[in-house]
Amino acid sequence: MIVAVVVRASTFIVDQRQYAIVFQLGQITRVVTEPGLYFRIPLLQNVEYQDNRILTIDTPVADRVQTSEKKNLLIDSFVRWRITDPRAFRVSFPAGERAAEERITTLVRDALNQAVNKRTVNEITSRQRDKAMEEIRVAVQESVKGLGVDIVDVRLKRVDFVPEISESVYRRMEAERKRVANEQRSIGAAESEKIRADADRQREVLLAEAYREAQKIKGEGDAKASAIYAQAFGQNPDFARFYRSLEAYRTTFRTRNDLLVIDPSSEFFRYMKSPDGKGPAR
Repeated sequence: MIVAVVVRASTFIVDQRQYAIVFQLGQITRVVTEPGLYFRIPLLQNVEYQDNRILTIDTPVADRVQTSEKKNLLIDSFVRWRITDPRAFRVSFPAGERAAEERITTLVRDALNQAVNKRTVNEITSRQRDKAMEEIRVAVQESVKGLGVDIVDVRLKRVDFVPEISESVYRRMEAERKRVANEQRSIGAAESEKIRADADRQREVLLAEAYREAQKIKGEGDAKASAIYAQAFGQNPDFARFYRSLEAYRTTFRTRNDLLVIDPSSEFFRYMKSPDGKGPAR
């Protein structure tokens, strides 16, 4: 039993997530950064542990910051940091992590003000947001140099206008969006008219070319038909005259109600008088 008590009092275990600082009479004698089982002098030495993981500071209240345009913004941010030098950290912050978080929060707030004060709303919200965050991180890192901590990252979670100006800003943004929308509609309407006019022009050109081609084909057909008629009728002129007369009768008397006032002895009735067009009608 006594041996077990002595062994327990003489040893300590360092987890992979921890640093261990060994004190003797209030003075730091050694720092253990590797996990494992270690020994100490019972009753004379004591061990204090520190977290070696990446820690997060999430500001509970948004900071009110002014831009270069004198616009007030509410900015929520968070910081990721870690202890890199346990000895320096213990000397700088005897009260531990809480004291370190308060110091880092103050430094972030100062760096945030400096970064935002020289930028516009548009720059801090979109165009230079990443640059501003890196600028804040570097400034805070420079301020905690030698304190045993490392600033891993600084992020702006939310950037918003203060309530008293949000409504006016939203109205202005809405008006700007409407202006852009109307401008785009006007451009669209102009393009539509341009496309429609071009389509109408192409339609007229196509119709004119089609009509020209049709007339050309029709003329060629009429010419061939006339040539065929001339050739056929040239072989028998009497039949040609007879056929033409029948076509004239068919065209003139299409229905029973058609009426023609003409001299019966007219040449028009030549083949009605006689099938050969020479003798008296039957």
